[in-house]
Amino acid sequence: MSQTQKQGKPTDNKPDQWQQDLNPQPLAGRNYGLEGQHPEKAGLNAYEVKELHDQLAEYTADELKQITLLPPGSRLEQGATYIDLNDPERQEFTAMGDMEAGTDNWYVPKTEVGYQLWNRLTGVENPERLGEPSDS
Repeated sequence: MSQTQKQGKPTDNKPDQWQQDLNPQPLAGRNYGLEGQHPEKAGLNAYEVKELHDQLAEYTADELKQITLLPPGSRLEQGATYIDLNDPERQEFTAMGDMEAGTDNWYVPKTEVGYQLWNRLTGVENPERLGEPSDS
């Protein structure tokens, strides 16, 4: 073996014929997917999705424009908090690295929505947390 060759490393620069079998999803677990590192920056919002207008009838057009959505196929950021607008209970959840937005999900990242709007989306009823004056 020559001095320039390292043991266990191919030197022909050809792709390994078994790589796809050994690692079928090489980006799984990373905080970026097909759409780039931050697909929520693409500008998709609840106002643009007509089927959400009935679900979010109590929100104004300006508020709907502030609700950022992940496009289908986007990988969720591991450890980040989301809600799915298609979930009737709108439970907050923390994403794991292998999760991605499906065609039947409308994920809202907590980091992209103002806290008062987030509280309304998640069903908080405390007026102070919603930015409303308290009755005291």
